[in-house]
Amino acid sequence: MDEILFPHDKVRDIQDTVISDVYEAIKDKKDIIIHAPTGIGKTASVLAPALSFAMDKDITVFFLTSRQTQHKIAVDTLKQIKKKHGNNFGVADIIGKKWMCLQGVEGLNSGDFIDYCKKLRDENQCEFYTNTRKKSMRPTIVAEQNLNELKVLGPMHVGELIDNCKKPKLCPYELVSLLATDAKVVIADYNYIFNPDIRDGLFSKANKKLESSIIIIDEGHNLPSRARELLTAKLSTFIIDRAIKEANKFEFFNVLSILKNLKDIFNELGFDLNFNKEEKLIRKYEFVDKINGNGEYEDYISELTHTGDLIREKQKQSYVGSIGKFLEAWLNDDNGFARILKKDFINNNLILNYRCLDPSLITKDVIERSYCAIIMSGTLTPTSMYKDILGFDDGVEKVYSNPFPKSNRLCLIVPETTTKFTRRNSKEYMKIAEVCNKIVNKVPGNVALFFPSYGLRDKVYKNFYGICNKKMLIEKQNLSKEEKEKILEEFKENKDKGAVLLAVSTGNFGEGIDLPGDFLKGVVIVGLPLEKPDLETKELIDYYEEKYANGFDYGYIFPAITKCLQNAGRCIRSETDKGVIVFLDERFAWQNYIRCLPEDMDFKISKVYEDRIKGFFGS
Repeated sequence: MDEILFPHDKVRDIQDTVISDVYEAIKDKKDIIIHAPTGIGKTASVLAPALSFAMDKDITVFFLTSRQTQHKIAVDTLKQIKKKHGNNFGVADIIGKKWMCLQGVEGLNSGDFIDYCKKLRDENQCEFYTNTRKKSMRPTIVAEQNLNELKVLGPMHVGELIDNCKKPKLCPYELVSLLATDAKVVIADYNYIFNPDIRDGLFSKANKKLESSIIIIDEGHNLPSRARELLTAKLSTFIIDRAIKEANKFEFFNVLSILKNLKDIFNELGFDLNFNKEEKLIRKYEFVDKINGNGEYEDYISELTHTGDLIREKQKQSYVGSIGKFLEAWLNDDNGFARILKKDFINNNLILNYRCLDPSLITKDVIERSYCAIIMSGTLTPTSMYKDILGFDDGVEKVYSNPFPKSNRLCLIVPETTTKFTRRNSKEYMKIAEVCNKIVNKVPGNVALFFPSYGLRDKVYKNFYGICNKKMLIEKQNLSKEEKEKILEEFKENKDKGAVLLAVSTGNFGEGIDLPGDFLKGVVIVGLPLEKPDLETKELIDYYEEKYANGFDYGYIFPAITKCLQNAGRCIRSETDKGVIVFLDERFAWQNYIRCLPEDMDFKISKVYEDRIKGFFGS
C-alpha cells in the first residue's frame, strides 16, 4: 500500500481496518458498502485512502453529503491532510447552484431557478456571470486572479468562497466550477452526481468524467429517498390556481382555458375522495385520455411550456411552465413508479403524484460507470438491503463493530407503552409521559426524547410538562438554522442541571447534530416511526416484494429502524462518552423488530429500567 495521507498522528484500530479495506477496494475497482458506528472518524478513514490513490492518477474524488455540517468536516479534514503532509492538491466545495447565487433567488423552486439563470446568462444580463466568464467560456482576468488566490488559501468552505465573490461581483458557482477543473477532491451534494442534468453541466465545465471518479457517498442511508425524490413529479390544484392567476395577469387567455380545464379534470378525478378515502391510484392513460377528450395532450405540453418561457421573460418564475414539465414527466414509465391522487382536506387541495419507488433507476448507472463507489453510514444495516435497492451488484459489504467501551453505554428496550395507532388514547399518552419522566429523573444531565410525529409528541407533552421538573425545549416544525442553533445552545448550557429536548425522529435533531461529552447523557426513542400505511407505502412494499422477495422489511420495517438508530446515535460520539439509550415501545421487544437491531448494541429488555439507569450512572 502507498503512503496514506491520514490527517492525524494516531490511527485507531478500526480506522486502520477501514483505511485498508477502502484502499484495496479502490485498487481493485470494487464498490464498497460500509456500515461503521458513529464517532469513529469515517470521513478521514475514507477520504485519506481515496485521495492517496487518486493523487498520482487522472482520478477525482467526489465526496457527496447532504448536510452543510458534513461539508465543513470534509474541508477541515483536507486542510489537516495538507498541513500534515504538505501535498498540493486542489479542493472544490460546492452546494446547490441556487444557494450559491447572488441574485436573490431563494424563493424560486429549482426548475424556475434553472430557467431564470439560463435566461440571464443567454441575454448577458447577469453581471456576476459576465464578470467571471468570457464568451469563450474562459475565465476573465478578475476571475483568474481570484482563482489563484483561492488555490493558495484553500481548501476553503463554500461559505467562505461565496463571501469572497461578493466584492468583485463574481458568480460563486462558475468560480467553483473553474476551481473544480484542477481539484483532486470535490465536495458536493448528492444532486451533483445523481441528477444527470446537473452532473453533465458540472462535468462539462470542470472537464471531469464519471469513469475517472471515485464517488464517496456520506450518510448513505439518505440516498434511497433522495434518489427517489429526484425522479418524482407532482402537481396540485394549488399550483393550477397560481398558474390561472399568472395567465390572467399576463393575458394568456388561450392557456387560461387549458388550465381551467385541467382544474376540472382534477376535480372530476378526485370526486370520490373523502375523509374515509383520502387517496387513490390513477392509471397513466386515465389522466391522459381525459385531457385528450378536450384537446391533444402534446399540444397542452408545448403550449404551457412555451407560455412559461414567455412569462419568465417578465418575472423570475412561472407556475404555467412548471405544469408543462409535470405533464411531460407523467408520460414516463410505469415500472418502478406509483401514480397517486391525494386529497389534502386541511388546505382543500388535490395532489397528483408520479412517485418513484426504485432508487436504483438513477443510482445504478452512476455506481456501474464510476471508477469506484463507496457508500458509508453509521446506520447502513442491513448492508444487503442497500446493495439491492441502490444497485451495488458486485459491491463488497463491510460491517464494523462499535469500538467504544460497552461499559460506557446502556441500551434498554422498555416494553411498558406503545405508540401503535390502535392503542393511541389519553390513557396511553399519560403512561408514556410518566415513563419518560421516570427515565429523565434517573439520568444526571440532558436527555433527548424522539417521537414518531409532532402530533403525537404534543399529545404526550400535555401530560409531560406538568410532571417533569427539568427545563423543557420543544422542537417546532420548519425551524430556521438560527432557531435550531439557539435551541442547541440552550440545551448545552443546561447540561449541569439537565434539560429535556422533545424532538421528532425525522425532524431537525434526529440526525446530523453533535452533542459530545456531557451535552447529552440519554436518548429515549418513543415508539416506532413507521411510515403511514398509505398507498405509496403499500406500493413500495409490493414493488420490493416482487423485485427482491423482501417487501415488508425493505419498504416498511428497516426504514423505521434506521431512523431510530440515527436518533440513538446522537448519544455516544466518542470512546469517553457515557450515556443511556432507551427504546420505549413494547413492539421493540417483538422478534419482528428486535432482530433488526445491531447485535453490538447489546439491548436488554427491562421493566426495572429505573434501577438499571441508576446503577449505570452510579457505577
